[in-house]
Amino acid sequence: MEDHLPIAKRLFAEYYGNYFQMSRAGYYETYKGYEITKEQETKWYEELIAKNVGELSIRNGDALAELVSIAKNKPDNLILHHVITFADRHVMSSDSIVKLMYAENIIAIVKLVRNDAETELLHRAFKAAADLLDDIMTKPLIVDPGHELQSLGLKDKRGLNLRAAKSIDMIKELLASDQ
Repeated sequence: MEDHLPIAKRLFAEYYGNYFQMSRAGYYETYKGYEITKEQETKWYEELIAKNVGELSIRNGDALAELVSIAKNKPDNLILHHVITFADRHVMSSDSIVKLMYAENIIAIVKLVRNDAETELLHRAFKAAADLLDDIMTKPLIVDPGHELQSLGLKDKRGLNLRAAKSIDMIKELLASDQ
């Protein structure tokens, strides 16, 4: 079984531990045959989280998207903590597109982990997202080279502001539902 561990780990990482997606791709029975323990899967989740946290960047949103995908299968508060910490330190100085991307993904992660998250962490997340969204709406449109509004399905500053306002409304809805 040990010689199959790298293959099982690759399948686990490729499908973020999602058995349904493995099954749809035709790999679940193979993966199941490796008899991977829940403890091993937990270790692999921790490795995936650590790898992507280390790759968070304002230049490339892939690691952030990976963390959201991981949270869909393993809602871990640590993911939210790390994304907020990164956003607080690095994202406010980035362009409008990166700010929107991080704010929206923070909200998406909150939705996934909120049932197990402490109130303080959720409030930090809401504040981080709201600060980014407020900055988008109150300051001029800034788009760094390599980023385009079209990548977010937007045409102009007005569209960006409308999308930011929708995210603010989502934060308000989430806060109201927690009351």
